[in-house]
Amino acid sequence: MRYHAYREHCDADSLTLFESAVPRPGPGQVLVRMRAASLNYRDLLIVTGRYPGMESRGLVPCSDGAGEVIEAGPGADRFKVGARVIGTFFETWLGGPMLPAHYAASLGGTAPGVLTEYRIFPQEALVAIPEHLSFEEAATLPCAALTAWNALFEGPVALRPGDTVLIQGTGGVSMFALQFARAAGARIIATSSSDAKLDKVQSMGAHVLINYRTHPDWDIEVRQATGGTGVDHVVEVGGPGTLQRSIAAARHGGWVHLIGVLTGGDINPLPILFNTTTVRGVFVGSRDMFEAMNKVISLHGLRPVIDRVFAFEEARAALAHLESQAHFGKVVIRIA
Repeated sequence: MRYHAYREHCDADSLTLFESAVPRPGPGQVLVRMRAASLNYRDLLIVTGRYPGMESRGLVPCSDGAGEVIEAGPGADRFKVGARVIGTFFETWLGGPMLPAHYAASLGGTAPGVLTEYRIFPQEALVAIPEHLSFEEAATLPCAALTAWNALFEGPVALRPGDTVLIQGTGGVSMFALQFARAAGARIIATSSSDAKLDKVQSMGAHVLINYRTHPDWDIEVRQATGGTGVDHVVEVGGPGTLQRSIAAARHGGWVHLIGVLTGGDINPLPILFNTTTVRGVFVGSRDMFEAMNKVISLHGLRPVIDRVFAFEEARAALAHLESQAHFGKVVIRIA
C-alpha cells in the first residue's frame, strides 16, 4: 500500500509518499480501503510544529477520512465487508464526557492518520456513511462537521428555532454550522473578509452579512443587527484574536463556543463576568454525537460544501491551498 507521512518537522514539502505491505486486521478490527480524506487547519499546525506537544516526523496525517470495509478480523461483526464507513476523530471516545485518555488516540496526531490507501480501525471507531453522500463528502464530517454539531446541539443549552447564531469566515466548521443552524430554524449572521464569499454564504441561507475588513468593529455591527441584544450562540473559530469581539457580540447569558486557534493574543475576562457569558471549549465530539449528527444529515439531505478535490499524489498542493485561505468550505484529497 502507499501512504503519506512527514519526513521531518518543517512544512508541507516534507510530506512524502511511502510504500509498505497491506496490514491485516486483528481481533475486533477491520481493514478499510480509504477512498478520500479531508484537510483541517490542525494538519497545518502539526506539520509546521505549531500544535502543542505534537511531533509530526513519520506521522501519517489527516484525521478525516472515508472508505469501505474490505476485511474483518476475528469477532469484528459491527460492519460487513463492503460497508461504507467513516473513522472517528478520537478512536476511543464512544460516548459520555470527554476524558484525558481519549487524547491518546486522535487520528493524524497521537495516532496515525488516514492519508493512506489502507488503514486498520477498531470496529467501534467507525460510523456508517449517510447513503446520499459520496466518499469525498463523507470524508469532511469527522472533525469540522462534528465540531459544529457539538457546539450547537451537544452543550448544556442546545440551539433552538428562532435563536441567532454568529459564524466566522467560510471554512469547514463555519459552513457546517450554517447548514445545521439553518436546518434548525435559526437566524444566521456571517462574517468574512470577502464580499464574494459573503454572497455565497447568503445563497446558503445566511440572513446578515458583515465584511470584517470593511467593519473591523464587527461586534458592534452584530449588536446593531440584533437590536442591541447580541446573539445566542457564537461559533468562535478564530481564537484569542477574535474571542474578545465574540464575547462582546453575545447576548447577556449567551454562549461562545471556542473552537479555533487561527489567531493569537490575550483576552480581558471581565466582559465574560459582566455579560454572564459562557465560553465553552469544543474539541470535536464522540461517536454517539457523530451518529446523531448523521441522522440529521440524512433526514435533511445535507451535503458538505467542498471547495476542491485533489489527487492522492497532490497532497502537498492540497495543504498549500488550505494554507492560502482561498478556499470556501472543505479541501479534499481523493485517495482512490
